[in-house]
Amino acid sequence: MAIKYELIKECKQTGARLGKLHTPRGVIETPIFMPVGTQATVKTMTPEELKEIKSQIILSNTYHLYLRPGHKLIENAGGLHKFMNWDGPILTDSGGFQVFSLGDLRKISEEGVEFRSHLDGSKHFISPEKAVEIQNSLGSDIMMVFDECAPYPAEKQYVKNSLERTTRWAKRCKDAHKNTDKQALFGIIQGGMYEDLRKQSLEELIELDFPGYAVGGLSVGEPKPLMYEVLEYTTPFMPKNKPRYLMGVGSPDCLIEGAIRGIDMFDCVLPSRIGRNGTAMTSVGKIVIKNSAHTEAFDALDPECSCYTCKNYSRAYLRHLFKANEVLGLRLLTYHNLHFLLKLMEEVRQAIREDRLLDYRNEFFKKYGYE
Repeated sequence: MAIKYELIKECKQTGARLGKLHTPRGVIETPIFMPVGTQATVKTMTPEELKEIKSQIILSNTYHLYLRPGHKLIENAGGLHKFMNWDGPILTDSGGFQVFSLGDLRKISEEGVEFRSHLDGSKHFISPEKAVEIQNSLGSDIMMVFDECAPYPAEKQYVKNSLERTTRWAKRCKDAHKNTDKQALFGIIQGGMYEDLRKQSLEELIELDFPGYAVGGLSVGEPKPLMYEVLEYTTPFMPKNKPRYLMGVGSPDCLIEGAIRGIDMFDCVLPSRIGRNGTAMTSVGKIVIKNSAHTEAFDALDPECSCYTCKNYSRAYLRHLFKANEVLGLRLLTYHNLHFLLKLMEEVRQAIREDRLLDYRNEFFKKYGYE
């Protein structure tokens, strides 16, 4: 197998997992947050800066790289790692979520999905085999099966049909996968908000024996308590000796609550996206840097943060950059937000190590301003 998960310990308070994910390009300490580099770049960040903030793994997107610049071009460049100058692990999602987000621009069949590009309207078709071919060309360390992501809310029969197609597609992905010694292919559990369907999906995927499993179809508009409930009846049945990945989640509360419920890996565009829009995550909650309260605030964005942004620039200066539409402002807030979440996950791992994750959650929530 291309990867191996090592369970180090479980938190006595919660059952949260401390682990190591061994990959061809290094060992990842889990639970971990993965910055998202959709188009072979984490927006505004250089690979060197990602290493400075201790990014252990980043995520890129099959759909976007297939459309531009094309997976064959990237393969000819020596693969995605060489193309973007990142020598650490990379996970690529299959493009399923992006394709299904296109709404009227796509048409689902048993063979795959026909869709029109959001860039130029050109017509394309991605099958499970094509999704694997693209990811094999990209050379990512962890690949995802092509799945059908049901919307929320959705009728039970629709969700059942969707998850069963996802299982059939998962088998086709596995059969098409060529580089099994270098690239790990993860299965994706679907089933919407229905407990029996989640268990059905998981049982079917476990039979296919993937090296890791993701919980898909969450963070799609459902209330957070419902997402936590789905995790509570799903993760206990996931294999203990394999990594568990919750797709598309990146707010501090969801990362902590997800870890409490046994999740090892997370990703989301949230920290970089809100950073580019002028919102910072800090030890005392969110700060909207464009607000007039920061006009003459000559102290750090977050006095408890040790990142480059907080050590060198004031809130007043950051506000000025955003009001003047200077690109540096976007870079500095993105840097800070990603550093903040990666540091948060370091603290979560330490809390698991010391069997005090619930205490850590309560302290963090109170300070951050969560209920």
